[in-house]
Amino acid sequence: MSTGKKEAKKPAAAPAAEPKKRPAKALEPVQPPDALEAMLAQALSSRGAAVPAADTPPVGEQRCGLIAIVGKPNVGKSTLLNALVGQKISITSRKAQTTRHRITGMRTVKATQFVFVDTPGFQTRHGNALNRSLNRTVVGAVNDVDLIVFVVEAGQFNQADAKVLALLPEKTPAILLANKFDLIHRRAEIAPWLREMQERHNFAEFVPMSANNARDIERLFGICEKYLPVQPWMYGADELTDRSDRFMAAEIIREKLFRLTGDELPYTSTVVIDQYEEEGTLRKIAATIIVERDGHKGMIIGEKGEKLKRIGTEARHELETLTGGKVFLEIWVKVRSGWADDEARVKTFGYE
Repeated sequence: MSTGKKEAKKPAAAPAAEPKKRPAKALEPVQPPDALEAMLAQALSSRGAAVPAADTPPVGEQRCGLIAIVGKPNVGKSTLLNALVGQKISITSRKAQTTRHRITGMRTVKATQFVFVDTPGFQTRHGNALNRSLNRTVVGAVNDVDLIVFVVEAGQFNQADAKVLALLPEKTPAILLANKFDLIHRRAEIAPWLREMQERHNFAEFVPMSANNARDIERLFGICEKYLPVQPWMYGADELTDRSDRFMAAEIIREKLFRLTGDELPYTSTVVIDQYEEEGTLRKIAATIIVERDGHKGMIIGEKGEKLKRIGTEARHELETLTGGKVFLEIWVKVRSGWADDEARVKTFGYE
């Protein structure tokens, strides 16, 4: 009986199969692009779009939320934060591990307040107490926000990026921000890269941009806004950061230290503010640069004290711009051997 059924269907089987294949092939070119292609197309087409000016008075329902900016060291997180806030609140340098604290910057656009959280680059090279502290800061930030902006260099992904990506919780929406997109010359290479990235993590959106492009920065506000909850603002409309002038003084001195010593100085150097007094428009600041070895101390002081003098001069000028008044700044250099691997000292020097 089964043989009879097969023989009866044999003549019709071949012609029936061919018509089914032809329509399928004919429809392929007009099928809509998949989700990744659509994401790429939308991202690229919206690059020229701008959002309303940031100084428009608040209207309608207020929105407010925390947005963590995460990524490997030296990927451009602090530059991005400063551009989003519209003022320098996070120091930058070519040296890895420049950002060591959770720094919050605010920007209020119309009825929405964006609270951006800059985090240290996740550290994998050294397992000392300082790096353990920095990594705890990163982990704490990504688990306590409404949105995550994962910053990578466009078209690139390595082990350091993967370490950070592994920290992202599935429950929190994440945006894949491809920084330095202006350096990509062959846009056809981005689609395969984007597909690989989406396989690694279910990103809500793909944002190609340059942190130095004002229109890209303004466009990012509109992208982030829809992920923030409807709730009252956390800060005043004109506030830019939750960090004190004392904290900023230490950070600015550390930035000048890193920029003027380059790769010669180990990353474990830090700055402590011993005194910060305000007398009208005058600030009296006393600071200490902490290093781990005598050789590092000599490197900072320089011949006849010229290097330390230049660090102090550049820091003072920037502090005067920040405070709008005169600054009297004194800086010393002290050796504290092994401080970066001493949990107690790491906390004493202001690390979480």
